[in-house]
Amino acid sequence: MAQEIHPLLLCGGSGTRLWPLSRKSYPKQFTRLTGEESLFQASARRLSGPGFAAPAVITAAAYRFVVTEQLAGAETCAAATLIEPEGRNTAPAILAGALELHARSPGALMLVAPSDHVIPDAEAFREAVIAAVPAARSGQIVTFGIRPDRPETGYGWLALSAAPGDDFAPVPQPLRGFVEKPDAATAQELLAGGLHLWNAGIFLMSTDAIISAFEAHQPAMLDAVTRAFEAATRDLHFLRLAPGPWADCADISIDYAVMEKARNLTVVPYGGAWSDLGGWDAVWRESGPDAAGVVTAGPATAIDCTGSLLRAEDAQQALVGIGLEDVIAVAMPDAVLVAHKDRAQDVKQAVAALKAQGAKQAETLPRDFRPWGWFEGLALGGRFQVKRIHVHPGAALSLQSHHHRSEHWIVVEGTAKVTIDAVEQLVTENESVYIPLGAVHRMENPGKVPMVLIEVQTGSYLGEDDITRYDDIYARGPESAG
Repeated sequence: MAQEIHPLLLCGGSGTRLWPLSRKSYPKQFTRLTGEESLFQASARRLSGPGFAAPAVITAAAYRFVVTEQLAGAETCAAATLIEPEGRNTAPAILAGALELHARSPGALMLVAPSDHVIPDAEAFREAVIAAVPAARSGQIVTFGIRPDRPETGYGWLALSAAPGDDFAPVPQPLRGFVEKPDAATAQELLAGGLHLWNAGIFLMSTDAIISAFEAHQPAMLDAVTRAFEAATRDLHFLRLAPGPWADCADISIDYAVMEKARNLTVVPYGGAWSDLGGWDAVWRESGPDAAGVVTAGPATAIDCTGSLLRAEDAQQALVGIGLEDVIAVAMPDAVLVAHKDRAQDVKQAVAALKAQGAKQAETLPRDFRPWGWFEGLALGGRFQVKRIHVHPGAALSLQSHHHRSEHWIVVEGTAKVTIDAVEQLVTENESVYIPLGAVHRMENPGKVPMVLIEVQTGSYLGEDDITRYDDIYARGPESAG
């Protein structure tokens, strides 16, 4: 089969309802919530194979190197990676992806999918997508409706023209309309009636069809996104959309902007398991609770608990729940969430409260991910800071200097190639090196295994913005952090 379906992975959300594991600095799509791979990696694998081209990705600048690294871990690479200047919801993002694909392959079929969903039966979902191809080829915009198994109030619903067959085969039919997120009584009616499915926000259409839909229903947005795309700049293998025109786009979802106005809509029922992991209650449900309804993850112990999720993310922790009923408990090294399972959708209120207090835990994880690897703080005092730094094989930090601090580096795994002013040297395990204040320096990992070192900083100011950058293989700015 020809490679005729081009996935577009939407990868810009912050996933605040899964705080404290998911934060703005490293949102849920990049985390391992229910398996050995991240949700983003699982999405890339699911939308691959015969009939599928390499995916395009649209994401935020802060995640661009994480996207590249995780795609490599999933044994693929992006056909294009578009960088949004700022999040403006799904409508501008999908349109930008359509314009980019249309420039590469006019009229090609584009499969738009969020990158943070769980669909365990990847083969069955691909079959549903293939079943939608003829309708999409004929000019229809095809959406995929999920078979509901409960009166869910957290999702929008799709109204069908006819009830699906008993086998819930993926047979396309005209979409009758959209239903906003219902109240509990309405959701129960929709479930019982058999003529409504959950709206997964997944679409298959030709670039011609979706661009024409924007031309008819959102001409101002089409103009703004076209200008942002045409003025986009290349940054390594990324395409940065122009921020000026992008700021003219309305902040609106694709459903409100186009889908609820379009008349060429088709729906394909999907009867397999699906979840958008929109809260810790969904993680509990998808993680396979035991006979008592309990899920534990990491170093967590449940004693006489029912209907609860206990999750500890650090091997040095010991999370213990006793006599809990319908409770979510998630422990991170720097933050702990304890909530009733019925209040899982309110976790974003905690994030808002922490932001109002100026707490860094609201948006930032203890582990800070960078193009070359990551670092995490181990100790912080008035004039000192201790970090653990992990550098990927073949990676290198920028050539840089600091105005306010000196550094001691102790290698604990692998070998570091260290440059201090004009001197280069190899520093191996159990060896250390001193970086004087103001010295121009760089660390690299020339080996085939990760390099880990302990960094001790001393000085009057220890912020990440105390950096002057002279050279960087990742093309970052001369005075940006990291």
